[in-house]
Amino acid sequence: MKVVILAGGFGTRITEESQFKPKPMIELDGQPIMWHIMKEYSHYGFNEFVICAGYKQHVIKEYFANYYLRHADMTFDFTNGGKKECVTDHVEPWKVTVVDTGLHTMTGGRIKRIKKFIGDEPFFLTYGDGVCDIDLEKELEFHKKHGKLATICSISLDQRFGVLEMDRNGKVKSFREKDEEDSTIINGGYMILDPKVLDYIDDDSTVFEKEPLQRLIAEGQLMSFKHKGFWQCMDTQRDKIHLEELLAKGKAPWKKW
Repeated sequence: MKVVILAGGFGTRITEESQFKPKPMIELDGQPIMWHIMKEYSHYGFNEFVICAGYKQHVIKEYFANYYLRHADMTFDFTNGGKKECVTDHVEPWKVTVVDTGLHTMTGGRIKRIKKFIGDEPFFLTYGDGVCDIDLEKELEFHKKHGKLATICSISLDQRFGVLEMDRNGKVKSFREKDEEDSTIINGGYMILDPKVLDYIDDDSTVFEKEPLQRLIAEGQLMSFKHKGFWQCMDTQRDKIHLEELLAKGKAPWKKW
């Protein structure tokens, strides 16, 4: 079963680093966040990836082209014409296809463009900037059981601040601390899609999270897999620092390998 990763956006909210590389290639603990995501899937035995690249897509291609040099122990024999030999192989059992899906293509268009690479079987789809400790085996079991076209991972995002209640004129009527009822259910990525979902996408200008998902909802074809564990996107520098701190303390919930 293939894993499709959306990795083509500009990453405009974390420009400190995304001006030099795609956001999925920003590093956590010395490895791109996309590598962390791939390790999550690989932990469950899903090792074939299709990466929807766009902005600075060459950075992603160069990373995987040089993966052996970065991760394996190598011998460089300059007495034998500079012969290179991998002497210790701890490289992942991955097959990675990087597809240039266009610079300004929207999320739906990117998915549509990789149609020929996914075949006729259901596939995983996620974003290249968020990590999670979701049980992918249970999600897949849930998807197979309900028989609909799409499953999306839903996350309960807690309210961080106290809540004000006001009238129309702006007069504060009450203030209270946050509670469980203030949480918001959001799209956490980590989706499973039937290839038929691609028929819901028109062209490069289609935002997958708009018309296609709305149509699936209207037709009763979208199911929610509730995840109550850890989830964190890397939208800002603050998010990156938080994830780095979890890794440094050995408390990164998504790191199951």
